[in-house]
Amino acid sequence: MNRRTALKSIIAGGAALSVGSINAETLKKKVVTPEPLKGNIHHSVSKWCFGSYPLDEFCDICKKIGIESVELLNPDEWKTVKDKGLTVAMAQGAGLGIDRGFNDPSLHDELVASYEKVIPMVAEAGLTNLICFSGKRNGLTDLQGWENCEKGLKRLMPIAEKYNVVLTMELLNSVGHKDYQCDHTIWGVELCKRIGSPNFKLLYDIYHMQIMEGNIIENIRKYNQYFSHIHTGGNPGRNEIDESQELYYPAIMKAVVDSGYKGFVGQEFVPAMEDKIASLEKCIRICDV
Repeated sequence: MNRRTALKSIIAGGAALSVGSINAETLKKKVVTPEPLKGNIHHSVSKWCFGSYPLDEFCDICKKIGIESVELLNPDEWKTVKDKGLTVAMAQGAGLGIDRGFNDPSLHDELVASYEKVIPMVAEAGLTNLICFSGKRNGLTDLQGWENCEKGLKRLMPIAEKYNVVLTMELLNSVGHKDYQCDHTIWGVELCKRIGSPNFKLLYDIYHMQIMEGNIIENIRKYNQYFSHIHTGGNPGRNEIDESQELYYPAIMKAVVDSGYKGFVGQEFVPAMEDKIASLEKCIRICDV
């Protein structure tokens, strides 16, 4: 077929469409309707990155995109999310914050009381993961940090196991979160081994671990059984996970799927784009392998 013949075919095809009553608006709708997500990744998003949106409105937006969870929310916010047909893949509301955690024995009684109150609430809401932190190192050796965290967290394992709630310690970089102790994957994995319960795992934050150690795909392959949750984020800057940064998320997400990991992947980047929702949908699509 030469160029002239092809052009005639296109014109004839256009006429046929007109006869078939397929108008321009119908075609436009077909073009702009996004493809459904593949379903290999359970998508979540951290609400704090999109703070200007009311929670109920944000849940509606997430549902349209195909996101299943809005996370890092307090107990008084869980019902709003559940009523919208979504879940909270990582709950918060217990503890004393990032800097004051289980590596400080003087805080154990207060921490245990806080988590004992919130763990049943998590279960009652039909949720599973509840975040926790190591706290700042404050001169502790790795061994001292492990021993202190182990003592405090083991006090909570009976109630966590009773209610089927997973206490999840976040891996954070100790550059931005200066002096934070649980700042390498192997440190967190060793703590998991010491506690020895399926109700204690790690939140593997790709952004933070890229800063501290890199080797993201290999560590996902090797240690995914210790992860109850994963976070994304572009590095440098913690912005979009696109071509503007140094990590290639399609390959990372493929490694997540291939590893057999079944938990959620939470978008935790701070949008640099003016259209924050378009940015969120773009990054979800990047991870939808």
